[in-house]
Amino acid sequence: MNNEISLDTALDVAREAARAAGDVIRHYWDRGVAVELKSDATPVTVADREAEQAIRGIIGRHFPDHAFYGEEFGRQGEGDFLWLVDPLDGTKSFVRHTPFVSTQIALMHKGRLVLGVSSAPIFGETMWATVGGGAFLDGTPVQVATTDALAQASISTGNIATLSGDARWQALGQLIRDSNRIRGYGDFCHYHLLARGGLDVVIESDVNILDIGALVVIVREAGGVFSDLDGGEPGLDTRSVLASVPALHATVLERLRRT
Repeated sequence: MNNEISLDTALDVAREAARAAGDVIRHYWDRGVAVELKSDATPVTVADREAEQAIRGIIGRHFPDHAFYGEEFGRQGEGDFLWLVDPLDGTKSFVRHTPFVSTQIALMHKGRLVLGVSSAPIFGETMWATVGGGAFLDGTPVQVATTDALAQASISTGNIATLSGDARWQALGQLIRDSNRIRGYGDFCHYHLLARGGLDVVIESDVNILDIGALVVIVREAGGVFSDLDGGEPGLDTRSVLASVPALHATVLERLRRT
């Protein structure tokens, strides 16, 4: 990365933006919101929109020349720096008053993810990381587990509707049978658990980069491995995830490869 900006400064701004979004989310969490449907039939609320506006305002004030790609208002600007934002990831949970909602803020520099903040204001925790700077949970450094055998592994899945119609579905079933246990924490939660050593493998098949960009940086800086289900590098077109402790990634990837 060049010296156009300091990652520490960018992280401070991202954390400030996440806190502002959290204030919006908590406000509407306490009061309730009406729900609308987008053109793709996914829900959206005033909390989603106002949270993104708060984030855009803060990032735009500090970095007016940076591009911005948000879940609710799309992409604006061009350049080497691109902010990736999902202001309220987990809207379906939010409208059902389930606390597994988060704000996801990532920074991409020339196509490389270099910073991530994952804030869960109702759940009550925030993780962040910068490339080369380590990963943190509310200021405490975190590290993935040292699990090195599938028989001892805890696996979590989420958003696997597409995978259920894929040739890999049977392979996933066998993988689950050979593991220690299976859970479906979903959303930010299983990535936070992975990064701090609480589980060992995360598998998803229906995501986008705004959902996972920040989490890529966090998991990697915690010592984990993060790819799509074909082993590819996460990017703007990514739609699936295989994130894990280092010793298990190649094994799980091989077992889930398309047949």
